[in-house]
Amino acid sequence: MSELPYSAVLFDLDGTIVDSAPGITSSLAYTFDAMGLPIPSPAKLLEWIGPPIMDSFRDLAGFDPLTSARALAIYREHYVMTGVFDAELYPGVPDVLRAIAASDVPLSLATSKPESTARLILEHYDLARYFDELTGASEDEVRSAKADVVEEALRRLSRGGADLSRPVMVGDRHHDVIGAAAHDVPTIFVTWGYGAPEETAGTVAAVDTAHELRVALGLD
Repeated sequence: MSELPYSAVLFDLDGTIVDSAPGITSSLAYTFDAMGLPIPSPAKLLEWIGPPIMDSFRDLAGFDPLTSARALAIYREHYVMTGVFDAELYPGVPDVLRAIAASDVPLSLATSKPESTARLILEHYDLARYFDELTGASEDEVRSAKADVVEEALRRLSRGGADLSRPVMVGDRHHDVIGAAAHDVPTIFVTWGYGAPEETAGTVAAVDTAHELRVALGLD
């Protein structure tokens, strides 16, 4: 095989590898209800998938820091107990991860989901073995912005000796695009996730299927 176009790959999780909306939105609904607040519509709850959750508590719910911290505690307990595995793999994506691993191109997760929860999901679906690094938000949410997660993923890959001359991000929201661009990393946008068409702005490619993603990554 000729040299692949990218020397390292960063992968988002929610909306890119797994359709995690059912578990996330049900846990958010539980959180609002437990706090005695009206539950947003299903369409509104989908807007929460992708951004760091503390940002969404602030920006979408209008919570102050103390209220956000209370909501986060309620949400996490419910999500880990009942929602974390209420998800489905997107067709063909595990094969893409397997092909990346077989190509010896370093692969890191780069998700705003807490690292421990992301690991649970990938281990549940037997996908963790394809990754060189599993990078996510810190448990205290201090590292949760996608730019910070990308920075940490690149740092860990570099520490492992990865060639970072041509990295690429694979994601489904503008947060992935912007966060990766902050480190001069281009993004391949997957359209099967939660992003709107306008969120593809600034990407190097937008793909509709796992096969198209394989082609964009130079695997086929």
